[in-house]
Amino acid sequence: MRPRRRARRRPAGVRAARQPAVGFALALLAIDALGFGLVIPIVPQLVLQLMGGDASHAAFWVGILATSFSAMQFVFAPVLGGLSDRFGRRPVMLLSVLGLGLDYLILAASPSLAWLFVARLLAGVTTGNISATTAYIADVTPPERRGQQFGLVGAMFGLGFILGPAVGGLLGAIWLRLPFLVAAALSLCNALYGFLVLPESLPPERRRAFSWRRANPLGALASLAGNRRALRLGLAWSCTWFGLGALQSAFVLSTALRFGWHTTENGAALAAAGLSQALVQGLLIRRLIGGLGEIRVALLGCLFAALAQSVFAFAFAGWMMYVGVVVSALGAINTPAIRALFSAQSGADRQGEAQGVLAALQSFTAIFAPLVGAALFSACTRPDAGIFFPGAPFLFAALTYLAAALIIRAIAPAAPPFPDDR
Repeated sequence: MRPRRRARRRPAGVRAARQPAVGFALALLAIDALGFGLVIPIVPQLVLQLMGGDASHAAFWVGILATSFSAMQFVFAPVLGGLSDRFGRRPVMLLSVLGLGLDYLILAASPSLAWLFVARLLAGVTTGNISATTAYIADVTPPERRGQQFGLVGAMFGLGFILGPAVGGLLGAIWLRLPFLVAAALSLCNALYGFLVLPESLPPERRRAFSWRRANPLGALASLAGNRRALRLGLAWSCTWFGLGALQSAFVLSTALRFGWHTTENGAALAAAGLSQALVQGLLIRRLIGGLGEIRVALLGCLFAALAQSVFAFAFAGWMMYVGVVVSALGAINTPAIRALFSAQSGADRQGEAQGVLAALQSFTAIFAPLVGAALFSACTRPDAGIFFPGAPFLFAALTYLAAALIIRAIAPAAPPFPDDR
């Protein structure tokens, strides 16, 4: 009787330990996203203040700050992923949160542009939370349910980007540096919360030695060469983020030029985008992946995203941008699906490395994509432009999503038949 009773309790105990762990990790990420969202509308204004009100120079340095952040993230994301495979997810997640808290404190006290660079470089080095958190979720979630849980990661970021910029704008109206202090306090509370309640997800027997060969970004990307399916997924992932990065740099400028939108209209559209994404990834993604499988959801998401960018490109009235926002939220289902497919290509002891590779690819595109989008917008809106077309960056983004769809379609024949693509 005793062995049988123990056998009955043990699986239930495992399930009870796993489910709260995912909830703790998602709560950690939600607070992190809220803090990040708080400072989004404030950093450009702080740069403008430090540059003495020179908008043209401020815009240049804001772009350089963003590029430096992405460059450091590209270099260090695989390192943090490898460290989480060696020492566990929990310490990397907590150190990342503390690093962001220090970044916010430096931003709050920055007397010059040089200190802003110090803060952004530090943030790029320590921003391993998304990689470690997704690896954490992969540790405690069966492969067939990872896509659904990764959808919740997108929902947490969506909620953070709804509330964060709005609250940050209100706090910034009181004192420009106040949002940085609030974000720092959130990060410190987040670290304390994680320290007290977040259990480790990677047991010692599933950890593996750290290797600089695998951890450096070029070595991490080279690891894709030995796995054709993973290489294709990495290319598809890069295409989706390159398109997104290209349009982000031109969205506000394009709507201002075409429809006369200002901060209020753009803020409302971005809030609608965050809300739509949170609803789709928090509620709809589970049913879609459960019924269609990751491959088909990834393909469908890329096609919806291409359609959304086409709507943005050829919109002739402001209300059409909101149509594009809704369709774009449906397109965002490609992200958790591709992440789940990529996770399935890696062993249990390599989830941190796998998520670090995805973060490195995303950061790499973030270095160059905004420059491409800005160049396209400039080339097609100059007075001497042969064709006046402010929607050019969006059309380019649509093409990158179509390229991602073609790559994923090439993977599909290797997948098990419908309805289980996993």
